[in-house]
Amino acid sequence: MFDPMIPPAQAADASGPLLLAVGHHSSEVRVTSLHHHARGQLLGAAQGLLSVDAANTRWVVPASYAIWLPPDVPHGLRSHGPFSGWSVYVAASACAELPGEPCVLIVSSLLREAVARASTWGADGLDGPQTRLGAVILDEIHLSPHAALGLQMPQDIRLRKVAQALCEQPGDERRLEEWAEWVDIAPRTLTRRFIAETGFTFTEWRQRVRVLKALELLATGRSVKATALDLGYDNVSAFIAMFRRLLGVTPGRY
Repeated sequence: MFDPMIPPAQAADASGPLLLAVGHHSSEVRVTSLHHHARGQLLGAAQGLLSVDAANTRWVVPASYAIWLPPDVPHGLRSHGPFSGWSVYVAASACAELPGEPCVLIVSSLLREAVARASTWGADGLDGPQTRLGAVILDEIHLSPHAALGLQMPQDIRLRKVAQALCEQPGDERRLEEWAEWVDIAPRTLTRRFIAETGFTFTEWRQRVRVLKALELLATGRSVKATALDLGYDNVSAFIAMFRRLLGVTPGRY
């Protein structure tokens, strides 16, 4: 059983204060099983990296980013290394103007500082200045740019088996035809269903798995060269080019 960031009764209370903010730091890895609550949640890492499963998608949340989870969306997470993070729980009534699906947001300095201030408040009702700052936090969640750090998982049981294997070993070099044979499906069917169920071709999906895994490895201090080799790249330049194409920055800059 994981240690909740706020009492479960507060997370389950759809009314109560407009928002509740909290910071949490631990010397241990944090792992939470799938759960949900009546409040929306903005969850961020103060340092390191989080992996979050929500809405049939695997998300990676580096420091300076946060994931928005609408009310009642089942989700679970794992920190890569000791957990240091923060969370904002938003009353369901205040979520109408916020994203209706889980998404990773780029966190502004204003949002980060406003959340830090809100984390010092009690759990009672908000006074006038607190209500105004709470409105700023909601506006920042609404306006924050989205980051492409999620990966839709296929639902077909055969494709799911391939996807899980690649998530565990992104450097696996088997060709599409070999994967298709492994799960007893025609290559053309695998190709067609991957696009239909994830929005990406098999090759594009595998590239994104590797980028998300690269973020995890880089967050642990792994070098760019070692990360590229771990992910099956013989040519480090090709890895850097792929990383930059998908995320807009080089691994070194990240």
